[in-house]
Amino acid sequence: MIPRELFIRLGNFQREVHQLLARHETSKSRLVDLSNTYAKLKSLSIRQDDLLRQSLRCVENELYRAAHVMAWAALMDFIEKKILSKGFSLLHMLYPAWSKFKTLEELRENVPEYQLVECTKELKICSKTEVKALHGLLNKRNECAHPSDFYPELNESLGYISEIIKRLSKLQKI
Repeated sequence: MIPRELFIRLGNFQREVHQLLARHETSKSRLVDLSNTYAKLKSLSIRQDDLLRQSLRCVENELYRAAHVMAWAALMDFIEKKILSKGFSLLHMLYPAWSKFKTLEELRENVPEYQLVECTKELKICSKTEVKALHGLLNKRNECAHPSDFYPELNESLGYISEIIKRLSKLQKI
């Protein structure tokens, strides 16, 4: 057999094995399915892309709490940039107390993420229902980022990352 043909056959075999193993609850091959979903995202910044990839690497290494934190960071970075795409003047008009913040970094350091998510409703980026869902994701992230008795497992982490990716995909269309 020619080495090239062997290489192609091995690649096909590996793909088929991942598809079979991805159906099993504890298999790390399930990441392949999530990677396919991830590949559908468009126009992520380098930072957002890197944060999501780090989140997936955390899952591969069974660092599930860290995976939640990294996935949330990617979503929050996207949301913050979406907020600023509406312009500081509109943001300052809606939230006069934030007028002293002139850069994204100042906004990040001084305005809690909960409030930034909340302002997406006023800026018509998210609906009231979507804001509630984002607050739920933030609460889950907080359980992972701060001392708690919450220890997510593989399925919970993959579900969380999948939810983040779906939210990002929807936000990209706005």
